[in-house]
Order: sequence, then C-alpha cells, then structure tokens
Amino acid sequence: MPSKDDIATWTFGPGSVQLHSGAPGQFTDPAQPDRRFLLDDRTPWHSVEHTWGSGHLVTDAGAGRWNAPDSMESGPDRIRLRHAPITDIVVDTTRWVENDQYLERYTFTNTGPTRRTIRGLGIQTPFADLYENAAAALRTAVHAHVFTGGSWSWVLAQPVSGTGRCLGLVVRSGRLSGYSIESRNTTTLSNARGHLVLNVTDHAAHPTAFGGQPLIELAPGRSYTLEWALVWYESAEDFERRNPAPVEFTSLATEVGHDLTIPATGVTALSDHVRVRRDGDATVLTSAVHEPVTVRIGDAFTEILFHLPVPELVRRRVAYILAHQRSPERPGLLRHAFVPVDTSTGLTTLTNGWSDWTDGSERIAMPILLLLARQQGWIAPRTADPLVEGWAAFARGHLLDDTLAPRRGSQAHHVGTRLYDAPWLATFFLEHHRVHRRPEQLDTAARILERAYDLGAGRHLAIGLSETVAEAAGALDRDGQKERATRLREETVRSAHYFIGLGDQLPEHEVAYEHAIIAPLLNLLIDAWRITADPLLEKEIAERLPWLLAFSGRQPHIRLHGVSIRHWDGYWFGQDRLFGDVFPHYWSVLTASALYRLPPRLRTPHTQHVARSSLLANLANYRPDGSATCAFVMPSTVDGRQAHKDDPLANDQDWHLVTWLRLARNDNVPLS
Repeated sequence: MPSKDDIATWTFGPGSVQLHSGAPGQFTDPAQPDRRFLLDDRTPWHSVEHTWGSGHLVTDAGAGRWNAPDSMESGPDRIRLRHAPITDIVVDTTRWVENDQYLERYTFTNTGPTRRTIRGLGIQTPFADLYENAAAALRTAVHAHVFTGGSWSWVLAQPVSGTGRCLGLVVRSGRLSGYSIESRNTTTLSNARGHLVLNVTDHAAHPTAFGGQPLIELAPGRSYTLEWALVWYESAEDFERRNPAPVEFTSLATEVGHDLTIPATGVTALSDHVRVRRDGDATVLTSAVHEPVTVRIGDAFTEILFHLPVPELVRRRVAYILAHQRSPERPGLLRHAFVPVDTSTGLTTLTNGWSDWTDGSERIAMPILLLLARQQGWIAPRTADPLVEGWAAFARGHLLDDTLAPRRGSQAHHVGTRLYDAPWLATFFLEHHRVHRRPEQLDTAARILERAYDLGAGRHLAIGLSETVAEAAGALDRDGQKERATRLREETVRSAHYFIGLGDQLPEHEVAYEHAIIAPLLNLLIDAWRITADPLLEKEIAERLPWLLAFSGRQPHIRLHGVSIRHWDGYWFGQDRLFGDVFPHYWSVLTASALYRLPPRLRTPHTQHVARSSLLANLANYRPDGSATCAFVMPSTVDGRQAHKDDPLANDQDWHLVTWLRLARNDNVPLS
C-alpha cells in the first residue's frame, strides 16, 4: 500500500480520482460511495502490475513494460511521470484536471539515433467489471463497454444496476486499434471480466485482429501521442448525447443484395465481396455474401454485417446439422443424438467428460430448430420426421430419468440433475406435439415441467422456463386439461413472488451474477403479469429493467451494439477453451426475449432497438454453408493467446435461431 504522502485526490466534475504514486487507484462518485470503478486490492487476483496507466511496448529493438515511474514531477493539479521501458524509447505520462475532465496524455518518444518500429503498445485500464454476487455486483461493480475503433474509440464504465453516474473514457488524440484481456483463466473463472488493456496496436501478438493492426514508425526524436479524457456522465444516454458519433449509421446490418448506406466519404471495406460506390456525401455498400465486414472511415473503423434472410439461413443451418452434427456410428438410441462438430475438420466432438460437449443440454436446440423449420415448411416432413422421432426416443431413454428429471447428457450421468435442461426438453416435446398432436408428447412436456417444480425450479431462474410453462398451459387448455394448466400457471406466479421477495439477493446459478439470470427473472415476472394483470408485477418489472439494459453496450459495431456482455463461454463451450469476451454470444438474445415481451407501457423505441440489435448481431455466428461458431472471442489476445476469432466448434449457438423463431410465432417479432 502507498503511504499517505503518495496519495492525492483530485476532484473533477461531481466525482474524483485518487492517485497512488501518481497513478489512478480509484475513481469515486460521492452519490455512489460503494461503487468501485476500478479493481483494487480488495480483489485477490488484482496486482500492482495491472495499475492504471501501466503498459507494455514491443518494438524492433526489444520489448518491455512500464509500471513504477523512473521520475515524477507533481504539482497541485498536474503530474508528469517518465518511464524508460526499453533502450531509446521513453514514455512520458501527464495527468491533469481541466474543465470538469480528468485527462491523460501518453507520449512515446524515440530518443535514440535509429528509426524504431512499435509493434505492440497497450495500456492497463482495470475497470471493475466483476460479479461477486448479485447484490454486490448491482451495488459496487460496473460494466465496461469498450469500443476501439481507431480515432473513434471510447470506454463507458456503467453501473451494473443501470442507474447512477457512468464514467466515460474518450480518446481525444491518437487511436486505439483493439483491446486485450488479462487475468482470464482458471483462477478467475466465470465471475470476472479480467484486466482490460487498451491497445494502440497489438501487431506483435495478433497482426490481423480487428481488421489489421498498424505499425507505428518513429524516426529519431519523433513521438507518438495518445490522449484521452475521463468525464462523469449522468447516464449512458448522456454519454451518447455529449459525444456525438462522427458517423451515424442508419443500420449495422442488412440482407445480402441490399444496400447499406454510410453517411461519409472515404469509406473502404476489407472484403473482396463488397461493392463500394459513392452517392453524394454518402457511401453505399452492397454484398452478395453472408459475412461480417470491417469498414474503415478515415482514421476510424468498425464492423458491419451482410446476412442471408433468416428463412434461408435456417434452411442452410438445418442442412449442415443433418450432414455434420449427428452421431450415427453409436449404438442403439445414441445414434439419434445431435452433437458438436469441429468445423475446421468436419469431425464430431466426443464428450470427453466435459459436460458442455454432451449430446444433451444446450444441444437440445438442434432438434427444436428442426421442428420449427418443419413447421415453417423449410424442411420436408419426410426428412425431418424420422430424425425427430429418433431424437424423441433418445431423449426419453438417455436425457430423462425414470421420474422425468433431466440429465445433462447420455455420457454425463455423474453431474446429476440440471434444472436448466427441463424447460428445453419440455419445449422439444411441446413442439413435437404441435406438429403431430399426439397426447403423449404433450403429457411428457407437462410432466417434465411438473417434475422440475418438484425439484425446485420455482426457486431457479432457468432460461425459458416461464415462457415454456405459458405455452404448455395453453396447450393443456386446448386439450381440456384446464386444472393441470392452472396448476402450472400458479407455479409461475408463486415463483415470481418468491423472487420479488428476494429483491437484489438473487441466488447464484452457474455464475454468481449474469445476464442469463436477469433476463429469465424479467421473463418470469412478465409471464406472471400476463397471467394475473397485477399492477404490482408491472412495477417490479420496471424496477429491474435497468439491470438488464445495463449489460448491453451502445458501440457502433455489429458484434457489440445492443449485445450483452458475456466473458466465459468460449472456455466452457468452445474447442479452444479460451476465456474472454464472447461477442456476440447467442444467449444475448435473451435480452430480445424479455424486451419484446414487456408489458406495452414499458416498451420504448430504445428497448425495441436493443431487442432487434441483439437478434441481428448473432447472425454473425453463422456462415454461408450453414456451419457456425459457438463463440467469437472478441479481444485481440486473452492472457497473451491470440483471440479475435471464431472458435471452430459448432456447439450450442442455435438457441439464437430457436429464440427468434419462437418470438416470431408467439409475439409477432419480424424475421427480417
């Protein structure tokens, strides 16, 4: 810990920064005294080497890091530090307060006689994006929404609660070409985002990340300067209003063959498939190929998406599943399962004792997608029906025990019952019943849900549970089983009031706190409100809605805009087993499932926009041949390993299409 002599506090705007030995140790908003905007020594894995403003250099003359300053000059409102991380390159850091802003300038100077090339340059900014538990996260933590778009770059540290002041970092001079994540491994696991590193360039570690990393050439005596300002904002909307985008996109995604207009000139697209033409002061881009595309606009860049129409994409995805994600070599009913596949080789993946690679759990999306496609006429009954019948027998034999409690997979009995899987299995049998109207399929779906409540589902925020109960109850009503339907609806209402009683003391599930806890909570309250029309429930939904919206960023980037933060799924579900931000992750569409189903009085243009954005973003996870990725790990590197790429495993991402198709049918959400 620094001595009192090494600590200074500067006020800027309504908040302050505490400087430890010349470097920010914490930013403080007096209106939120418990809010930690930066990681500090209360976090066991946070260390001095990740101090704000520390960094690294990689050059043609060697590599080095800077941390403790070699010299420091300080005054009442300005500090200058000097570091010499490698021979012939000095780093001068100046910090000062001006006009309610806290500013930092990093100047990198070649003091030697020879031209130098900087191939790696990153600065530590350890925002406190972590989940201790629900109550602690909502009270003390922030979501770090990152946009590294060259000269158009910023980070918004937004309270996890969605209310209270935000701290925004905006680049004023120089550029950021990407970001990295450190301290993401089996120590921090799923409840921490890690240490955030903002990269001027990461060419040395990952030259192609974010559309290509620049080289910085410094002649003798020449300097490169990066400057940013940190300002307090009343809200995310206030941040947007006070930092208008240099380019306002009308859309970040469009169907193949359609025009996407960018109101700027000097636009280039990093794809041979994209046709670019000028239209007055705008640029029009068109492509016939389904793909995300990096576009450069002067010194700024971002990513857009050209995508196949959803019906065509579903057709191709279903065809790929049938061709590559079955396991006919296995004995008995096991041959009817759907499994992950390594898209780089075409070889299916064995469970290997890893529950997230089983033939059950999240893989249940694949047979449900087949049923939804069959209902739409996008796959022929003669093709779909034998596969679905086989899978139903497999599920009864291997994914459900004698009491209809869910198993994780046929090869994963050791992990016990998993309540998450109950509504997914029930959904399959409900969709099967919708096609064939067999009473036993409806009975199986209802019994799975009833058994789940016996096992405690009313106190577990299982994804899709309340929506599935609503569909099952409706089907039971139509079948004349009104008392059974009423009992299921009563379970929904009882569960909703249980969670209302908990307030922010929400239970941990597989992660201490996450977006996939809050979205199911809102859906539960929404379905209880639909059953009872109780104004209290509408009020409780409104109070929790900011919790959900706070997960979703406003970056003008197809993978980020409206997409909720998730930072562990590449490890659990991917083949590369890489922690780090997954953008977009398919469960981000849980945002859409809640926002599109809100009581009408709570819907706004913003909630509708975020809902649609999350659906569109996830189209980037599919390829034109119907293959897919379970995780695009966004950072340039994670703990030094190359990221910013698709994981090769097609595994569990089909819940995105399943969610969209069910929203289209049940809530009139458009597919285009």
